[in-house]
Amino acid sequence: MTTAPITRKSIFNRPEKAYVHPYLGGTILGIVLFLAFLLTGNGLGSSGATSRIDALLVDSVAPQHVDNTPYLLKMAGGDKNPLDDWIVPVFFGALLGGFTSGFIGGRVKLETTKGPNISNRTRWLVAFLGGVLFLYGARLARGCTSGQALSGGATLAAGSWVIMLCIFASAYALAYFVRKMWN
Repeated sequence: MTTAPITRKSIFNRPEKAYVHPYLGGTILGIVLFLAFLLTGNGLGSSGATSRIDALLVDSVAPQHVDNTPYLLKMAGGDKNPLDDWIVPVFFGALLGGFTSGFIGGRVKLETTKGPNISNRTRWLVAFLGGVLFLYGARLARGCTSGQALSGGATLAAGSWVIMLCIFASAYALAYFVRKMWN
């Protein structure tokens, strides 16, 4: 008696579905942003959550450092819980929502997207360094691209428009130097 092999449908091996139409996606994003302002008084963004998670980690290891650092003391120290802020659920909601969307759309995969002239190791290193620089810049700019472009742009904050123009201009300028990695 022979049995057919049992095949399991892996979350990493599912057929991809089409992306949502960009105008529909933009409309939904606009409605979500409007509801965020209406219901919470805050816009969308998440880079502040990373600072709060950092403050939690530092407070658990070296609470005296938090008590002596004004930036961290605003978020933690004493009986303050650094995770007690609106931006923390937004951060984790964005991670969960992104994963859920990718799962539903069949895009959850373990892969490294890169050009033929770059190794996986170099791609991961460049991505990590870019992420660190971008997060540092987001803290200097008082917000990530979500906070600056969506929330700041929606409120017509001049600083947000300047930051976004600078981000696009610097990305365009940097593309010249890294384009050979992708060709």
